[in-house]
Amino acid sequence: MIQVICKRDTYTYNAYHVIKAFYPSEEIHCRVEEKASNYVMVQLADGQKVEIFDDTDSAAEEMEKKELDRILYQKLAKITGRTLAWGILTGVRPTKLAMQKLEAGWDYETYLSWFQSEMKVSKEKAALAWEIAGREKQLLDRLDYENGYSLYVGIPFCPSVCTYCSFSSGALSDWKDRVEEYVDALCKELIFIAERSKDKKLNTIYIGGGTPTTLSAEQLERLLACIDQNFSREFLLEYTVEAGRPDSVTKEKLEVLKRHGITRISINPQSMQQKTLDAIGRKHTVEEIYETFHLAREIGFDNINMDLIAGLPGETNEEMEDTLRQIESLAPDSLTVHSLAIKRAAKMEQKDLGEDGGKLAECLGQMIHAASESADRMGLFPYYLYRQKNIAGNFENVGYAKVDKAGIYNILIMEEKQSIVAAGAGASTKIVLKEPVPSGRGNQKLTRLMRIENVKAIDAYIDRIDEMIERKGEWLWR
Repeated sequence: MIQVICKRDTYTYNAYHVIKAFYPSEEIHCRVEEKASNYVMVQLADGQKVEIFDDTDSAAEEMEKKELDRILYQKLAKITGRTLAWGILTGVRPTKLAMQKLEAGWDYETYLSWFQSEMKVSKEKAALAWEIAGREKQLLDRLDYENGYSLYVGIPFCPSVCTYCSFSSGALSDWKDRVEEYVDALCKELIFIAERSKDKKLNTIYIGGGTPTTLSAEQLERLLACIDQNFSREFLLEYTVEAGRPDSVTKEKLEVLKRHGITRISINPQSMQQKTLDAIGRKHTVEEIYETFHLAREIGFDNINMDLIAGLPGETNEEMEDTLRQIESLAPDSLTVHSLAIKRAAKMEQKDLGEDGGKLAECLGQMIHAASESADRMGLFPYYLYRQKNIAGNFENVGYAKVDKAGIYNILIMEEKQSIVAAGAGASTKIVLKEPVPSGRGNQKLTRLMRIENVKAIDAYIDRIDEMIERKGEWLWR
């Protein structure tokens, strides 16, 4: 266990996540001692100490935090003998920072120097963030931020729950008697959203989960017909459905999707190694991935994404490279490569990653590099990037796509420039406001992004759908 003592409560969050990036499998315990002589003191599991002395009375707390991050990072880098690809960045979206500098008129060299010195980011990752920000800007410039919006529809059921998953989804077998009620509630919420949004321009629709194709063909038909009947497609640029699990997909369901004009689907193996699929709780075979992909092509889908996860327990670099070779043989239109992230709601735990954080980071770095080279061989370019807490090795998730097949919704969810209205259990609506309002977090900060969360529990969503609608009505297009 690693013990952390902070002089101020406001720094415990930063300290925890910087340390966790270096020691992903270690348990970290933080406490506050206002009378401590050190601003931060870290007692490592091997007995070594890291101390940062409080030699300033500065009231500029945000600047102070960043400087503390840099000092702590440098001390841990010296002890461990390694650096982190994304430096001191923990919860920040790197491309958002790059986009801000791009829009402010910075040139590449000025940005690169700033990102490396201030954030301790490697030159390779800084360059990647800049490249992706440029592609994002080209796509987003097509959108009307003020009058446009995107729609997310959540289906919180899966054939089985993967061990790494932290989403608010449940096994279909546990909810089969209430799926019809869920679709009823979902359609009710969608009809309300459509009525309130009739003067807005709908740019993208994304049906995710969970696994949307756990719905029967009849239930999918009912849901998609509801969307067709209530939302205009006049300004629609993209319509995505995650057909993520091959064991949930049938020819009949794919035909329903095609009939309703879905332009993009996602078939997500996560790995092409059978032993890994079995270990993480995915109840399908590698052969079923091939069969589902070829079936989708036969039916006419010309924009298919595939997701992979780098760093799944037990996988070697050689097995990742074999997975990539198999993906290349299928030639998807886009590929999203996730670095494994273990969250509290997942069955998998941090200890399952192993004890050697340095070895894990090296292995994961090699996997991510191999994925980048594979994407390049397929003619896919990086177009969006995001990071999240507890990513093994402090790496990132990157989406690669053919020039005309990038997922616009994926960029929007990261950049937060356009409102995304979300329906379903656990769905999070993000309304971009014209004028800032108090954040409501007990401080004086203002925000232009209002989040409206639906309840996560499936039964609560069904039973409280009128409350979910009323909650949205307070903020939707004020």
